[in-house]
Amino acid sequence: MTAQRHQYAARLVWTGNTGQGTATYTGYGREYTVTVDGKPDLLGSSDPAFRGDPTRHNPEDLFVASLAACHMLFFLSLAARAGIRVLAYEDDAEGTMAMDGVGGGKFDQVVLRPRVTIDEGSDAELVAQLHVVAHERCFIANSCNFAIRHEATVQRAPNGGAS
Repeated sequence: MTAQRHQYAARLVWTGNTGQGTATYTGYGREYTVTVDGKPDLLGSSDPAFRGDPTRHNPEDLFVASLAACHMLFFLSLAARAGIRVLAYEDDAEGTMAMDGVGGGKFDQVVLRPRVTIDEGSDAELVAQLHVVAHERCFIANSCNFAIRHEATVQRAPNGGAS
C-alpha cells in the first residue's frame, strides 16, 4: 500500500525593507506577509526580543499554536468517533526555546494544557486516553525532536451541557 501524501504551500514575502535593504542589522524591519491561496494573509514579524513588531505573529508563537491546534483537531475527531460529546475546548499552550549562545537556538519543550468540557454522559477516563492517542497521532508533534507534553483536564458541563 502506497502512503498517502499531502502537499502544503505558502508564499512568504519580506515587507521590512525600509529603503536600504539589510545594509545594517538595525536598519531593516522584520515584517513579512504569509499568503496561502484562498485564505486571509497572515502578517508576521520576528519576536520582539529579536527586533520584531510585537503586534504581529512571530514564528515561535505560530509554532506553539500549530502544535496545540493539531492536538485539538485530532482529539476532537477521536472524541466524536468514540461518542464523547465535547462541549468546549481551550488550551493554554507554552513552549520553551533555549538559545545556544552563538545566535541560534531551538525549542526544547512544549506543554499543551487542554481543558475539555464534556457532557454528563461522557466517559472522563476515555477522554484522558483519547488525549494520549491524539498526542501519538499529531502530524506536527510527530515532526518534532523535543518533548511535547500534555496536561489535560476534563470537566463536566453543569446542567447536563445545556447552553
